[in-house]
Amino acid sequence: MSQDLISLFSASFVTFFVLVDALGVAPVFASMTAPGGPAYSRKMAVKSVFVATIIVFAFAFGGSWLLEKMHISIDAFRAAGGLLLFLIALDMVFEKRTERREHRAETHMAEHAMEDISVFPLGIPMLAGPGTIATAMLYMSNSSNFAEQGVVLAAFALNMVICLAMFLLAGPLVRMMGDSVAGGLTRILGVILAALSVQLLIDGIKGAFNLG
Repeated sequence: MSQDLISLFSASFVTFFVLVDALGVAPVFASMTAPGGPAYSRKMAVKSVFVATIIVFAFAFGGSWLLEKMHISIDAFRAAGGLLLFLIALDMVFEKRTERREHRAETHMAEHAMEDISVFPLGIPMLAGPGTIATAMLYMSNSSNFAEQGVVLAAFALNMVICLAMFLLAGPLVRMMGDSVAGGLTRILGVILAALSVQLLIDGIKGAFNLG
């Protein structure tokens, strides 16, 4: 693998890692699936990761075509994606994202006892959220060949493998980390995502106005 592909893999992996936020999702997953027992938790873990992967892959390949049909430039989408990611980063830093996940989990469990939650709310929007989908589309549109596209998809797939592992270990992991450690890591990831989103916004503006 060339240095450029390694750099692309590293950048896309870190971006997806921050966006998916497996550390933040794992405690919510544990609370949602705990009443169903270990077998139910394992089933929901596998299905939700599979659903999220299919959704992101579909948008990664078909998103650019959709933008073209809607007459939206990739630079405009890039800038909009940067703004969207920045808002998500703010939520992570101030823990609004976690609060919404917990509220969504409590509401869903109150209304739907032991139903299949792999598609909603786990698969989407918790794993395959708008930020993750937008980022996959942007990375794929910026890839100039199949090798680069494969690297981007591999980076996301590896994040899904990590997420699956954390889901399967969610119960013991949450007890080990504690609320304070999980909250601190979420804030750090939020700051990193804020920096990445600002760079994305700058790139979109430069491309739209041909600023070089």
